[in-house]
Amino acid sequence: MTRLPFFRQAVALFALALLSGCAAISAVSNAATPLDVYELRAPDMPSPSRRMVARDVIVELPTTSGALSTDRIMIRPNALQAQYLPDVRWSEPTPVMVQTLMLRSIEATGAVRYVGRTPLGVSGDFALVTEVVDFQAEVNPDGDTATVQVTLLVRLVREQDARIVASRTFAASMPSPSTDTSAVIEAFSGASDQVFAEFASWMQNAL
Repeated sequence: MTRLPFFRQAVALFALALLSGCAAISAVSNAATPLDVYELRAPDMPSPSRRMVARDVIVELPTTSGALSTDRIMIRPNALQAQYLPDVRWSEPTPVMVQTLMLRSIEATGAVRYVGRTPLGVSGDFALVTEVVDFQAEVNPDGDTATVQVTLLVRLVREQDARIVASRTFAASMPSPSTDTSAVIEAFSGASDQVFAEFASWMQNAL
């Protein structure tokens, strides 16, 4: 009889160990679950309004805050809190995706001889230095809708003497009728199209 409590205790500890192991397996399984991937595309651009200029433009990797240096899609419940949409991600980390969109937008204009992430030779003629200020959805006070904010600070730098020859902030806001993923992504697409269309037009005149 004196051994019965010890036996019960041993059985309880064994069961607890099994449950802990199952929980750990479940956590690993959830962590390994693939996320749905979304990709933004550069906007369609009209035919070039002038001839191509013989310039090489290097689009440097944009800088941004730590909260945006990820492939997760940010949504802010309030101004001081950063969260991410569950079960989804961008096709690339936000700075890389912005760099890609800048490249594609410039390419679509046919305005320059070469545009790339790295120079063809020792250096390019110009470099684009960019800071991603905003690239997130913000939940509105009603809690049911959101507004996507995209803001880029872009500087065009002449490589020869590191002189800033032009700079501009590009910003767009796009309402989302709900905080559902599909609605938020659609709003991101609209805001992105506006920003990168304005950016591409500006580039044609800045060189």
